[in-house]
Amino acid sequence: MKAKKARAARVLAVMEALYPQAATELEHRNPFELLIATVLSAQATDASVNRATPALFARYPDALALAQASPEEVEPYIKTIGLYRSKAKNIVLLARRLVEQHGGQVPLDKASLRELPGVGWKTATVVLGAAFGVPGIAVDTHLTRLARRLGLSEQKDPEKIGKDLERLFPKDKWIFVHHALILFGRYRCTARKPQCEGCPLGAECLSKGAW
Repeated sequence: MKAKKARAARVLAVMEALYPQAATELEHRNPFELLIATVLSAQATDASVNRATPALFARYPDALALAQASPEEVEPYIKTIGLYRSKAKNIVLLARRLVEQHGGQVPLDKASLRELPGVGWKTATVVLGAAFGVPGIAVDTHLTRLARRLGLSEQKDPEKIGKDLERLFPKDKWIFVHHALILFGRYRCTARKPQCEGCPLGAECLSKGAW
């Protein structure tokens, strides 16, 4: 654990130098928009979500408006996003639940968020962190890959990987670590063709030379 914490400290220092302003790339103006965008981003790129949401939110600006729609009415707005039919159903049901149980507002606790349609542990952690500043490290495919390559976790389950990472990094850096590592995994340490030459984390990488 001591060696891993030392490695995590070095990783954090590199991330702070590379991405001092790291934040979600999902475009949003409020917690409701972030929640919907995060649900839509499952098995889709942030870029594809960002192309679709301006028209979606112009038509359905809040939970009350979206709750009054049918999934079929929502589908054309998100048709360019993967799994759009099931996602249209989920976000309409989610909006109805927000109106019925939370006064149309995004709840501030993870348990309530996870009860919403289409919202799992990762989405709840992302929304709480990015919208409300609640510390947490949400783990997606990028963080799963980096945690293994950097020797920070041997777990396979995202929630367990998140717990490992939260034990290694300072709590006040959890939200930053989540966003910074996503950026590093998305644009540099990619799954198939990572840019290993000159990598600022090369000294920490257990996969160095495997590509």
